[in-house]
Amino acid sequence: MLRHKDLLGLQYTEPEEIQEILDGAEGCFDFLCGRDPKHREDLKGRTLVTLFYENSTRTRTSFELAGKYLGANEVNISTASSSVQKGESLIDTGKTLDSMKIDFIAIRHPMAGAPKLLADHVNASVINGGDGMHEHPTQALLDMFTLRRAKGKLEGLKVAILGDIKHSRVALSNTFGLTKMGASVSVYGPDTMMPAGLERLGARIARSREECLEGADAVMGLRIQLERMGGGLFPSLGEYAKFYGVNGDALKYAKPDAIILHPGPVNRGVELTPQVIDGESSLINRQVTGGLAVRMSVLKLLAEYRACSM
Repeated sequence: MLRHKDLLGLQYTEPEEIQEILDGAEGCFDFLCGRDPKHREDLKGRTLVTLFYENSTRTRTSFELAGKYLGANEVNISTASSSVQKGESLIDTGKTLDSMKIDFIAIRHPMAGAPKLLADHVNASVINGGDGMHEHPTQALLDMFTLRRAKGKLEGLKVAILGDIKHSRVALSNTFGLTKMGASVSVYGPDTMMPAGLERLGARIARSREECLEGADAVMGLRIQLERMGGGLFPSLGEYAKFYGVNGDALKYAKPDAIILHPGPVNRGVELTPQVIDGESSLINRQVTGGLAVRMSVLKLLAEYRACSM
């Protein structure tokens, strides 16, 4: 069982908890891929609210379907048409929702720390669906789930992450999660898109694309976070793709059976070439199914925590 009512990030999540989430996702994945009707009653009578202050397709839809497939009541709040536009604070929004006796809030917010602030003021279980340039725990969990299913383990694997590291909450959560599970993480990107201090958190900063990819079991491209950066961080998309993108020639440095991952959406021809995206080693679409399984597992485990501890 998880040790907290919320899932706010992987920095303070124990390896045993990560293992439990991934193990639970296995059964959910088999359920999703089976022939039985895709509805269960694990969360019957419970309510999930998705509260997204940023645009999202994969994450929000995945949370909504995870709740529905488990039998929960699911409510999506569009902040563009909510009281947020009237100046209501995040804390007041949370207290309003809490008064409606909901059980879970999946939140995405442009400010780092917003899920923690919300969690401190509500009884509902808060799940971080991405907060600023901080963390995106369920994305990292689905990446680890996909990698574990493909390789049979996480311990001892090398994962290469290339691209916009500085603005990527995916890179940070994966660094926390993968290293806790015994994998190594190597990162590479433009100097202007590399955060200070990442090595202290467990990642190794490579000096070249080839060094980053050398011997990698998995290669993850990251989307350029144009919405989170100013101008001038790289000359052009063409030059970025040439020196920092992943193509067939660059992949020769990785292991022959290396898999390709990407949190999506992909800028085709920039972070990854179409041949890499659509190649046999690409598990990008499988990640989406894995994400649904992981979020189902998280909801189930948080429900168990609530039943035993609240």
